[in-house]
Amino acid sequence: MSRPATLGELRSSGWVSRPVKEEIRANTVSALAESRPLVDGVIGFETTVLPQLANALLAGHDVIFLGERGQAKTRIIRALTNLLDEWSPIVAGSEINDDPYNPISPYARHLISDRGDETPIEWVHRERRFGEKLATPDTSIADLIGEVDPIKVAEGRYLSDELTIHYGLVPRTNRGIFAINELPDLAERIQVGLLNVLEERDVQIRGYKIRLPLDIVLVASANPEDYTNRGRIITPLKDRFGSQIRTHYPLDSDVEMAVIAQEARALSAEGLSVSVPTFMTEIVAEISQLARRSPHINQRSGVSARLSITNYETLVANAARRSLSVGEREVVPRVCDLDALAASTAGKVEIETLEDGRESQVLERIVKAATLEVFRARVRPERLGPIVSAFEEGLSVNTGEDVASGDYAEVLPQLPGLSAVLSDLGVGESPAAVASAIEFVLEGLHLTKRLNKDAVGGRAVFRAR
Repeated sequence: MSRPATLGELRSSGWVSRPVKEEIRANTVSALAESRPLVDGVIGFETTVLPQLANALLAGHDVIFLGERGQAKTRIIRALTNLLDEWSPIVAGSEINDDPYNPISPYARHLISDRGDETPIEWVHRERRFGEKLATPDTSIADLIGEVDPIKVAEGRYLSDELTIHYGLVPRTNRGIFAINELPDLAERIQVGLLNVLEERDVQIRGYKIRLPLDIVLVASANPEDYTNRGRIITPLKDRFGSQIRTHYPLDSDVEMAVIAQEARALSAEGLSVSVPTFMTEIVAEISQLARRSPHINQRSGVSARLSITNYETLVANAARRSLSVGEREVVPRVCDLDALAASTAGKVEIETLEDGRESQVLERIVKAATLEVFRARVRPERLGPIVSAFEEGLSVNTGEDVASGDYAEVLPQLPGLSAVLSDLGVGESPAAVASAIEFVLEGLHLTKRLNKDAVGGRAVFRAR
């Protein structure tokens, strides 16, 4: 069905104009009534952040999301566009999405005055009704609100003519959602310029006697650390936000694993078969969980959820490199691949002490603690007695990057009870998966002080204590 193309056709169609906050409220009510998620692609906020967000949207509030880096603040903000109507009419050619029934720009008012019901109508998709600005110290009022356009003046218009104005990002997002990321980084004198937008719902440009009663939802994000370090949100501006919602990191390893499954990019290459045992993904997730509780890591700067994602990708990449180096095409990460996570972790955590070499020690302890935690959760202790007994009778096992998967299969007959443990881990029968599980079990026995481990470079030997 074709959409109305003129103002007269729009009136005849029965289309009703409504403020953007009422539009979002109505769509929020529909989503809640139909048990649809308010925002897509966000995991772990179902009982914490999202109920607060629903309250704010139903109340018609402007919102500020407060949280450390990597807590999906920007993703939530961008997903709010799905709560706008898919298509909305504007006066054709309007720079600020003028409502055909309630035009606010001189251009739209003059056009409707001249053309009446023949005024052309344009339909814009909801994606065009979203504006975003990363706050930086050099952001100006002209960027956000607007400025005199010298080109329009040069064309012969008088400075007193409102048509000489070049609208900023905020007016251009009229009848939509405007987001400011990292709001405390915005200079305080620029924050003052947003006060009218939030309270009186208008803007002022230079010395013009102009009032643009904007219809807009303002959403912002901020890091608590920035409140005192890089800048702050001025009190009058904070007061004008209706709701402040605190985000958080995944609360447990299961949620962390769900984030990894959703966000990590799969390694795909011709001739390679990649599979990651569940216990290896759990170790990656547990590393992030432990890092957020570690007293040796600066918790004020946070441990981003991106740490889990990039660590997982690095783990798989290192496993692929290792497999190719020994002529294998089946890629299954092992415990020995965890050493590669230092590269993907270094830029995402801040160690409290500045001592040389301290960073690698802290990370090594966290990786071992994560491996031990998963081992205790996944392996039944009563299965391990026969395995330890075999080592006490003189068995030793070599592991490492240059040990082929097939070499691990030769160990199975020498370790009674190991097959039952591998069955519990659900790794299957492929050589690479068996090798991964064997390394995990041996490392767990070492970390529980039931086996010795002699490690040199990329090789390790497990033997009795």
